[in-house]
Amino acid sequence: MAIITDPGLARRRLWQLVSPTLPVGAYSYSGGLEWAIEAGWVADEAAVADWIQGQLDHTLGRVDIPLLHRLYIAWQTGDTDAVEELSAWLGASRETHELRAEDRQLGHALARLLTELDLDEAEAWSRHPDATWATLFALALARWRIPIEEGAEASLWSWCDNQIAAAIKLVPLGQTAGQRLLYHLAPAIGQATRAGLAHEDIAIGGTAPGVAIASALHETQYSRLFRS
Repeated sequence: MAIITDPGLARRRLWQLVSPTLPVGAYSYSGGLEWAIEAGWVADEAAVADWIQGQLDHTLGRVDIPLLHRLYIAWQTGDTDAVEELSAWLGASRETHELRAEDRQLGHALARLLTELDLDEAEAWSRHPDATWATLFALALARWRIPIEEGAEASLWSWCDNQIAAAIKLVPLGQTAGQRLLYHLAPAIGQATRAGLAHEDIAIGGTAPGVAIASALHETQYSRLFRS
């Protein structure tokens, strides 16, 4: 693997990681949003914003970003035991079978892709039972010398983008409404990133009961567009 010394190239590698064309299948999941819309919990643009904002505040900024940060450091320092432990911790934080399966399947897919992009360390994670998206995303950030602040913020932006794309199909919303949502959520993405990167170990933890309920019920939803 060639060492990246050009910060511009590192930035472009990050753009590639969060591109909607990245072939990992993230577009096929709604994270419980499909059931929430079917049940009438989320019925318009404002409700979509609340749904996304709530997860930024109560789970992603309190669990995903702090653990992504620690995974990044573990990959940088070659602490493979810490990578294993942190990846298992993140998987255990998923409250439903569907959410755990989504994270594991995205992790496996990203591991296979990174292997094709000359990150040989990723290959073992393509079948690892505790693989998560963040585990492999952190590996790419560390090896491609992408600053964690930029990588963490981009990961939240990508997650929001996927949620809004799902909402556009399901509510339904127009494309302009989707862009309005991204525009107004941009400050919240920055806030959740900063809060998550500042978390101490003892403070890591969060929950969104409504999302967990929606995800559990989506597992048996009779008619659905998104993967369970």
